[in-house]
Amino acid sequence: MKVVLLVLYFAVLIGIGLYCRKHATDVDGFVLGGRNVGPWLTAFAYGTSYFSAVVFVGYAGQFGWKYGIAATWAGIGNALIGSLMAWFILGRRTRVMTRHLDTATMPQFFEKRFGSKSLKIGAAIIIFIFMIPYTASLYNGLSRLFGMAFSIDYSVCILLMAVLTAVYVIAGGYMATAINDFIQGVVMLAGISAVIYAVLESKGGFMAALDGLSRVTDENYSTPGIFASFFGTDPLNLLFVVILTSLGTWGLPQMVQKFYAIKNEQAIQKGTVISTLFAFVVAGGCYFLGGFGRLFSDQIDIKANGFDSVVPTMLSGLSDGMIALVVILVLSASMSTLSSLVIVSASTLALDLIKGNFAKDMSDEKQVFLIRILIVVFIAISAVLALVQYKSSVNFIAQLMGISWGAMAGAFLAPFMYSLYSKKVTTSACWTCFIFASVLMAANMLIRPAFPAIMQSPINSGAIAMLAGLIIVPIVSALTTSPDKKLVDDAFKCYDEKIMVPLSTSLNSEK
Repeated sequence: MKVVLLVLYFAVLIGIGLYCRKHATDVDGFVLGGRNVGPWLTAFAYGTSYFSAVVFVGYAGQFGWKYGIAATWAGIGNALIGSLMAWFILGRRTRVMTRHLDTATMPQFFEKRFGSKSLKIGAAIIIFIFMIPYTASLYNGLSRLFGMAFSIDYSVCILLMAVLTAVYVIAGGYMATAINDFIQGVVMLAGISAVIYAVLESKGGFMAALDGLSRVTDENYSTPGIFASFFGTDPLNLLFVVILTSLGTWGLPQMVQKFYAIKNEQAIQKGTVISTLFAFVVAGGCYFLGGFGRLFSDQIDIKANGFDSVVPTMLSGLSDGMIALVVILVLSASMSTLSSLVIVSASTLALDLIKGNFAKDMSDEKQVFLIRILIVVFIAISAVLALVQYKSSVNFIAQLMGISWGAMAGAFLAPFMYSLYSKKVTTSACWTCFIFASVLMAANMLIRPAFPAIMQSPINSGAIAMLAGLIIVPIVSALTTSPDKKLVDDAFKCYDEKIMVPLSTSLNSEK
């Protein structure tokens, strides 16, 4: 049964990739789906790119074990801050200005918004450096689950996932990714709901499981029932987790790019609601499930097997059908995020570094061909890194992945958001933010013991990098030379364009 379900699932993914070839004939179609993607596809693409196996297996297990049921706050933050507020604050303005500036990537946005080719190159280099380890980490959550379900070597899992993702992304581009993300999102919604029910039922139901969790003790905490409490064992560090995993989406290229491709105003409004509900179920469900991890402490040895063993151990006693659903759930989460990352990485390298710098004149066909080649390269590199980490237990790859969110979101969040709203943001402010976040997170990896105790965690440093950017950009902009007025006015005139709409859309059009 497990094998049949997997084969059917893979066949559907590949079939959709081949079907969507007609949408991937030019750069705009391949990278952005022709900027004509509806609310359901965009919202599910946003959510499935957001939540990977790293969240389901790694973060849910780690933070659920550390903070108990209070880890659910991370999922609530992902829904309210990472989805609802991100769509509300960034969605419409991103769609309008990026179309006006005719940009397909975040580095292109910085170039045309500020008239600075060096900003484009700097942003592209940051993405190139910090995106590859992120893609490598997506394979990590699969090893234990595949081993538990099929007794298959992790190397086979990596190659299978890499090849399947490459086939449908190369064939159909963004549209194939969006349609497959929708299917994968449905699997994730059904899977996480079924898994939570099954795990809690194995412990006597929700109330019995919660009662059991309240009786768990730990030598490090004297407060009774601490793991079943509202704010858990360490509210401050939990807050940093919420900030990193929620606010981070505002500056990650693969997340923001979803707004470039959405169809229209109505699609943004619907997508906001759909994306928020999706995050409540998937992210809230993952962290909520992880919060009950200590009920299985008699089967888990954290010191020997790490936090990644928590969730697989919780699932190991489920039926074959449920385990098959879990495997497809984790595969869906990983492949959807991987496909989004490699499209962003390949398009950034092709359009922002190679085109114009090493190849002056490239037709649309050549650009699409180059992006497809680079997708193969990025997927291959990420698979090799995952294999190296698995075979030789090289830790630096996992550490670099840990800081990638902080580096990219810390570098891009504030410059991008302020640039959509303010005419006063300067090129110097962008560069300051780029350098500050990149150096901070690189230093956190290389000389972590030299950092203050609260910043030794990559999660805390990443959250601080994001928050610091919100202060750095306005201060540096106020102290440096004002941007060219004509350039800025041209970028912002898109918001003043007049369009005719029916009364059903806006009562303001009634005379």
